[in-house]
Amino acid sequence: MTEILVVDDEAPIRRTLGTALGSRGFEVRSASTAGEALVAVAEREPDLIMLDLGLPDLDGLEVISKVREGSQVPIIVLSVRGSEADKVQALDAGADDYVTKPFGIDEVFARIRATLRRRGAEHPQAFESERLRIDLATTTVLVEGEPVHLTRLEWRILEMLVDNIGSLVGQRELLKRVWGPEYGTETNYLRVYMAQLRRKLEADPSRPRHLITEPAMGYRFVP
Repeated sequence: MTEILVVDDEAPIRRTLGTALGSRGFEVRSASTAGEALVAVAEREPDLIMLDLGLPDLDGLEVISKVREGSQVPIIVLSVRGSEADKVQALDAGADDYVTKPFGIDEVFARIRATLRRRGAEHPQAFESERLRIDLATTTVLVEGEPVHLTRLEWRILEMLVDNIGSLVGQRELLKRVWGPEYGTETNYLRVYMAQLRRKLEADPSRPRHLITEPAMGYRFVP
């Protein structure tokens, strides 16, 4: 189920969006402050964020910048700020779309569909080679046609690497996204779990083909 994080300090808007999105089959979480939103993203990254810019503790533009330090999750801004300059600032900061309040719920759904379609095209939901298949949508892994069981943490690491296929994912980013925002230096965790993943997925774990270490930097999944 697609999960959307609604970030707005106005309770009526959170309730309205929560009810409307829930009726369309989305799973909804909400946050009323920037702090709550950043913790929610670190704990479990949603599929999309709907973000108000006028938050009580931090401007929404700063929230976008902080999220973009470690995530490419789609962000749709919902704001009373309607000037062209405001929209350009938000998009330059990393937002994917911008909707001005007051908004029509049908327009919001259209923007959500368009954003998820674009991101779906950019981020393939599956990887497949002669011996390995990883399906992010169904959270399944097959090696030579046989299902492989991964622990929750193993899956989160693999999911993040495959979602950024070919790109370097830094150690700190992996630790914070998988274990939580208070982690960032426990690189021994990553060595242990990457070794476990290689034993389960690589034909020769001592000479990995896909799960590659970049010394002192991070890891990447090479297709």
